[in-house]
Amino acid sequence: MKTAGILILWSVLSVLTGCQSEQSQEADNAAVTRQSDTVADFPILPLERLMAPGSFGTPLISPDGSLISWIAPLDGISNLYVAPVDDIAAARPVTRFTEGGLRGTNVSGTVIYRWHYDSRRVIFPMDYDGDENWDIHIVDVETGEERNLTPVPDKKVEIIAYGRAKPDDVLVSVVTFGQTNPDVYHLNLGSGENTLVQKNEGSLTYLADSDLKIRLSMSFSDEGGLDVYQFSTAPDAGGRGKLIYQIAPDDLPAHTTAAYQGIIRFDATGEHLYIYDAQGRDKAALVTVDLETGELNLLAEDDRVDIGGVIYHPTKATVQAYATNWIETEWTAIDPEISADLEALAQIKDGELSVLSRSEDDNKWIVQYMSSDEPVSFYLYDRESKSGQFLFTSTPQLEGLKLSRMHPYVLTTDDGFDLVSYITLPPWTDPDDDGRPDQPVPIVVYVHGGPSDERAQVGFGALVHWLANRGYGFLYVNFRGSAGFGKAYMNAQKMEWGGKMHQDVLDQVQWAIDEGIADPDKVAILGGSYGGYEALVGMTMTPDVFACGIAIVGPSNLEIFMPHWDEDRMGKIIGDPRTKEGRAFLRSRSPINFAQNTKNPVLIGQGARDSRVPLEQSDTVVEKMQQAGVEVTYIVYPDEGHGFAKPANNMSFYAITEVFLGQCLGGRYEPIDVQIEGSSVQVPVGGEHIPGLKQALAK
Repeated sequence: MKTAGILILWSVLSVLTGCQSEQSQEADNAAVTRQSDTVADFPILPLERLMAPGSFGTPLISPDGSLISWIAPLDGISNLYVAPVDDIAAARPVTRFTEGGLRGTNVSGTVIYRWHYDSRRVIFPMDYDGDENWDIHIVDVETGEERNLTPVPDKKVEIIAYGRAKPDDVLVSVVTFGQTNPDVYHLNLGSGENTLVQKNEGSLTYLADSDLKIRLSMSFSDEGGLDVYQFSTAPDAGGRGKLIYQIAPDDLPAHTTAAYQGIIRFDATGEHLYIYDAQGRDKAALVTVDLETGELNLLAEDDRVDIGGVIYHPTKATVQAYATNWIETEWTAIDPEISADLEALAQIKDGELSVLSRSEDDNKWIVQYMSSDEPVSFYLYDRESKSGQFLFTSTPQLEGLKLSRMHPYVLTTDDGFDLVSYITLPPWTDPDDDGRPDQPVPIVVYVHGGPSDERAQVGFGALVHWLANRGYGFLYVNFRGSAGFGKAYMNAQKMEWGGKMHQDVLDQVQWAIDEGIADPDKVAILGGSYGGYEALVGMTMTPDVFACGIAIVGPSNLEIFMPHWDEDRMGKIIGDPRTKEGRAFLRSRSPINFAQNTKNPVLIGQGARDSRVPLEQSDTVVEKMQQAGVEVTYIVYPDEGHGFAKPANNMSFYAITEVFLGQCLGGRYEPIDVQIEGSSVQVPVGGEHIPGLKQALAK
């Protein structure tokens, strides 16, 4: 289960023009950057400054290397900007959406917009109201002409293949209302004309190459493994040709709920496929598959973690380097051609490196540097000179502030799993920056969503620094089922939602208390999607541990949640609602059945258009809590889905949350006022528990 909007908080910050004058911002910076360990020297930072959408998000270079694009707000709505590569000050918006807004990445952080090969147009998906029904749009960056190429309601369209050989055409997968398996269409980017290429003849996923040819079909076996076939158009083949290779159920990580997961791309010849593979090993390795023989060739592996990312050549399609992430991300070159580049990039700036985009001639790269205590920095890298030119940071209004670092720790469970997690402290509580406060502090435990395609990791987080500025430690936890730590770690989540997965979180809370980090009477739990479920588990099943909890789009009833997913596979992970025993088990792990045990305040946030965790999941648990006399506040956004994407809605939820936490944990907050303006926020239950909320809503 993935989480959008409110949980993608590592890049949400400032507007292009900034929130303050240059003089006032410099004054603020000077006040905060003095060496001091008293709270008075760290003034409360306005929400509008901390949590405004980023000025520069997801930058890409055009294929010809002349332009840079990025996502930034225009009148509060995310739009596409472009600028000449040598004149960022000449930036201009090329889209002008007034609702919905453009997203640069999906909920997993994968870039989902792209340049056309003509370096004049940009192709991007749009989801207007959070229901995850995506359209494909295209915009001319010179004229600003923008069109929806797939204006059909109640369907989800995604690009699955695009290549230089046919630059005006793409293959798209289309899932229409009431359908579960995607059909494949050919879509012309000029006319918008679409033609059916393959009707799905079973529970198949298709892979196509850069020549827009479907090459492979994949499906889960009856036993729960994965079968990969050469694609066939034979009338009686059902899309399945020669069986190339199989992955046994025990070799398939628990999170693989879609057949395409673990697939990277075809090589330039189309004869081999790059994949992450865990057959016969615990940690996923980088391998190639011969598409004729099925033979696997090992390229790279690590004994601590899965291979977690690759850099590939922009035209040759060869994988040139791979990433691992134990405590932080490290890159290793496979192709000697870029070894010197990685070494040069490491000298330009400290921080975790990502190569975001490369020109077709491979002379110019857009690279990103991320640290936990300063805004993300973007550079233009010149391969010929091996030099980097600073472009911009994600959040100029936070430059120069003295911010806290994430400190890693590793806690080993009783059954041998290493929990790599992170603690961030208010800067005035940890003057020697050793990750230990002078005295215990209130903490917020943040549980990531997914759970199995996400993990806690080092990064610059607006959420982290907001809560640290308000006086809270931020405990960012991994747990069994988190991504990247191997097959056994992943599969240990099976039948442990609300069980050992929750115990992993509790053990880290106890560690923080034992280490003198956390005040045991002031621990809150926060999360969205799976993290929202875990927050509800914490408040209802272990009510004495947490002083309060914040659950965002979290399922409260697993028994009715499961039919929204692949019951064959997910039933083996969470519990099977098709059997009497399975239903009883799901009830035993559903927070709604323990709502009457809740002792402390709960804040629940929900999008009314959520297709993954429907509104009824939150409606019913709120009702049960009300009946039990629980102090519960319920926040609903009628124009949001699985997470909160609209900046005004995000801002209103932050404002409500910090007052909620202030009442519970005693930290600092700004009174609720203009922060909720322009949002669609509704408060059907419990507004009286948040000081100032009813008055602000009445304005």
